[in-house]
Amino acid sequence: MQDSFHTLYDFLLHSESTAYITMGLVLIFLLCFWLFLIQRDED
Repeated sequence: MQDSFHTLYDFLLHSESTAYITMGLVLIFLLCFWLFLIQRDED
């Protein structure tokens, strides 16, 4: 079932929350990748 947006505000709220979730996941991924690179450098 697909979401339907009744107002522009609903659409903007959905877009903003999706962007924040995506940015959070990217930051977590980058942190893990950075720690992985640093750990390999010590070997």
